[in-house]
Amino acid sequence: MAESWSFLDTFEPNFRPLVVIELAKGTKEETIEWFTKRIVDKKANGGAQLLVKPLVTENGDETIYLVGASHLRLLLGAETVGLVKECNDNSMRTFTYSSRKTFKDFADDNHNFLTMAECQYIIKHELENLRAKDEKIIPGYPQAKLYPGKSIVRRLLTSGILVQIFPLHDREELKKLRHSWYGRVKVGYQPLDEIRCYFGETIALYFGFLEYFTFALIPMAVIGIPYYVFAWEDYDKYVMFATFNLLWSTVILEVWKRICAIVTYRWGTLLMKRQFEEPRPGFHGVLGINPITGREEPVYSSIKRQIRIYLVSLPFVCLCLYFSLYVMMIYFDLEQWALDYHEENESNFSSLMLFVPSIIYAVVIEIMNRIYRYAAEFLTSWENHRLESSYQNHLILKVLVFNFLNCFASLFYIAFVLFDMKLLRQGTFDDYLELFLQFGYVSLFSCVYPLAAVFAVLNNITEIYSDALKMCRVYKRPFAEPTASIGVWQLAFETMSVISVVTNCILIGMSPQVNALFPDSKMDLILTVALVEHLLLAIKFIMAFVIPDKPRDIQIKLAKLEFESLEALKQQQMKLAAESLKE
Repeated sequence: MAESWSFLDTFEPNFRPLVVIELAKGTKEETIEWFTKRIVDKKANGGAQLLVKPLVTENGDETIYLVGASHLRLLLGAETVGLVKECNDNSMRTFTYSSRKTFKDFADDNHNFLTMAECQYIIKHELENLRAKDEKIIPGYPQAKLYPGKSIVRRLLTSGILVQIFPLHDREELKKLRHSWYGRVKVGYQPLDEIRCYFGETIALYFGFLEYFTFALIPMAVIGIPYYVFAWEDYDKYVMFATFNLLWSTVILEVWKRICAIVTYRWGTLLMKRQFEEPRPGFHGVLGINPITGREEPVYSSIKRQIRIYLVSLPFVCLCLYFSLYVMMIYFDLEQWALDYHEENESNFSSLMLFVPSIIYAVVIEIMNRIYRYAAEFLTSWENHRLESSYQNHLILKVLVFNFLNCFASLFYIAFVLFDMKLLRQGTFDDYLELFLQFGYVSLFSCVYPLAAVFAVLNNITEIYSDALKMCRVYKRPFAEPTASIGVWQLAFETMSVISVVTNCILIGMSPQVNALFPDSKMDLILTVALVEHLLLAIKFIMAFVIPDKPRDIQIKLAKLEFESLEALKQQQMKLAAESLKE
């Protein structure tokens, strides 16, 4: 790779803008000159070796810059970030410039070998890894301190000098995607490959999961309708529905892992080595050498990070959970007080008072969520995670644990209401958290209200089209981010499915039919429910173990690639040994 950079020229006769950099108005000339010089400088000098062109506005301001790269630079960048592409023999391998001729559809004059999303991801990667060398401050801004290894882009953002960096749209490609995605009403699958080529794997995988989850809800919806219409409170039917619920929640998650493996193998992200991922922009430390890759990057003690996580972040999360639980108990007390007041007075005012505890609780929870989210982001950033994936996982876990307690309390309260009122609260779902809550409604309490899955299917069909419209028409185009799974959300859904076993057993144990079987001893009832719950959990874990996460053909392909890598390493070592013997 070092030899390749030496002959790389930054000149490109046909400049193709890919990324926009917006600086704050009034940014000093010396700062702009220094920053743009670092962008176009050669890699050996600590630059990104990219192309920059100012976009002059009507009033003559030069605060917006277009960033691109030569075709050769993008190919070398693809090797740096470890993109995986399809070879001529239909196998998937990590792209290297030296073996570029072995990859499918590659040609020196084919500028479409890399998708636009991949090109923008490479440029983003190079910009984020611009790090300070000997600079102590940002030129023109003595208050903006730098030190060796500090991300320049990160410092410019926190100092308010850099407003934003975002990828450009391609109008023609976007028009084609809109037409095939939501431009016409059709019964069929989403164009996930086209979504991936334009928005990247993370967005495509979200829509893939949304589509899969919607189809997975159909069996529950089909079974739920007759259960709701034809005496679904009958005990035997109730137990059968709960058992099917258990099998359903386990199977769909295991099958999703297999589908995810098939799709991400085809996209190449299943093979990407995340342990060699470059540090995220917010990662800081003393500038040193990575012992694995040999590259210069910030180094930070993992012991310090663990101390921050377990001695500061974890106690803080536990304290917040305790406070949230305390507020929840107050809410239940207020709810009971409102019910008692209504039973005593039976007036219009007392009827209105029934809604007051829920309104107060909703407002308090919203305020708590906002404060906690800010604290979670601050603590996760302070923990100083090296990889962006690790940062996101720790942030999601913090937010998820807190939201889960609040939402589970609400869900459980709804379950009690449904026993008497046969009502269902239905919200809107537009991201993984909302899908997670939807999964909670269906897996935890569909026995109480079998139409939950029906409303979920209708909601998700609308959600697919509305989210597609927002991605193409409303939201700013996001940078592509390679991913091989839905990450920590998989664990969250699996945890919810385990809790659903416990919840369904408790609901069955609360039913009058079951209580009638144990008229004399409630302890026998509790022990029986606990025994059934343990047996069901055992069945669930056995099913999860029996169903492989990856299909057999994908396992064989991955094993074959690993074998070939070991053989290539062995041949290289033998070649070096032979050369040393000749000397």
